[in-house]
Amino acid sequence: MLSVKEIKELIKAVNESDLEEFLFEEDGTKVHFKKSTQASYTHIPAASVPVVTAPIEGKAQPQVQEHASVEKEPAAKKAESKGNLHTITSPMVGTFYSAPSPDSADYVSEGDDVSESSVVCIVEAMKLMNEIEAEIKGKIVEVLAENGELVEYGQPLFVVEPR
Repeated sequence: MLSVKEIKELIKAVNESDLEEFLFEEDGTKVHFKKSTQASYTHIPAASVPVVTAPIEGKAQPQVQEHASVEKEPAAKKAESKGNLHTITSPMVGTFYSAPSPDSADYVSEGDDVSESSVVCIVEAMKLMNEIEAEIKGKIVEVLAENGELVEYGQPLFVVEPR
């Protein structure tokens, strides 16, 4: 069986290569990586989801109707364009947790001050709880992820106003 260190080395090697997909099997252990070629995080308000309509008989081709209120860019991009703001992103794929346990208070909320070593959340990956630090001194302007949400590598989690 592969160790966590070996799996991390494989992830890094595949990430840095031109490979789109990687499959490894040995002694009953199977590891499969697949790169995504499109953006992995997009925020689309519920009211702006396209509606597909088709006749009941199915004789005509379905038509796609777009709602007018499609959000063009995620909230983190909007916030960065407003000034000198820093975005804390997820360093890995996993599950976002805003608190150390379900009955505990969130690590941080909008308006809270953080230092470089302040823990802002946990990202669980492969049953390991990884504490994510702010790595910058400032004030939390916006929390972009929901508790229990699956997050992707590089997905914006928080917007911080540096101090």
